[in-house]
Amino acid sequence: QVQLVESGGGLVQAGGSLRLSCAASGRTFGRYPMAWFRQPPGKEREFVAGVRWSGNAPSYADSVKGRFTFSRDNDRNMVYLQMNSLKPEDTAVYYCAAPRSRYWSLSGADLDYWGQGTQVTVSS
Repeated sequence: QVQLVESGGGLVQAGGSLRLSCAASGRTFGRYPMAWFRQPPGKEREFVAGVRWSGNAPSYADSVKGRFTFSRDNDRNMVYLQMNSLKPEDTAVYYCAAPRSRYWSLSGADLDYWGQGTQVTVSS
């Protein structure tokens, strides 16, 4: 059974940094796309960063480009999101997600597996 478990969220001041981790199990995730999404309070879930296929360079939402970095450790089945220069508008529940397919469209609708989420709160 595929499982994704996020960790690393918390409360941080604006300008600070956090690193989110996602532990994946149930299949060899290194062969598959992976993504980070977030859901700000009262808003829809939105794309943050991800790779469309294994080995592809990460894509980023415009709002996080230059501040967030997606990475993965395929040997450990781990995915990370390094978040620097955090802003209050980055406050959200952050989710790790993956599709069944080895190719992903960048659409959240095409993601089949989701973690439980980890809360990130950025104070001003």
